[in-house]
Amino acid sequence: MSESRSEPDPVTIEEADLPGIGKRHDFLTRAGRRIGVVAHRGGRRDLVLYDQRDPDRCCESVALTTEEGEVLAQLLGAPRIVERLARLHEQLAGLLSEQLTLTTESPYAGRPLGDTRARTRTGASIVAVLRGGEVIASPGPDFRLEPGDGIVVVGTQAGVEAVARILTDG
Repeated sequence: MSESRSEPDPVTIEEADLPGIGKRHDFLTRAGRRIGVVAHRGGRRDLVLYDQRDPDRCCESVALTTEEGEVLAQLLGAPRIVERLARLHEQLAGLLSEQLTLTTESPYAGRPLGDTRARTRTGASIVAVLRGGEVIASPGPDFRLEPGDGIVVVGTQAGVEAVARILTDG
């Protein structure tokens, strides 16, 4: 009796530009856990673990220095990851990220992010909020939006434009 071995399913890495911050890369483990890395422009890396009940909510973040990030990358096999990211770039040609500013006139000013239902309505995702020089990565549905917030949206051109309309007109 011979054993048949199949290759494991490929891991899909999602990448998003975070304007003013850097880039976010994340993936879903076979066990259903979303894990990511936020690469800041200054070299710092944040290892991010997402909530299992709400994959858009960050439940744990570990800040790593440049050196610590390099050591972790070596331990995890960085050359293989770089190859996969190159393939991912080719696949994501139609995806973009944009920072939108929430105005005082927005019907969502002072309301929870979940009220927008942005991802459900548009297919685009709100991946971060910039407020007072702070970055709130992967805000959850209970996160309250405030006028002046920079809303980082990732999706297709049409999806990002639709989120902009939602934030402006409801």
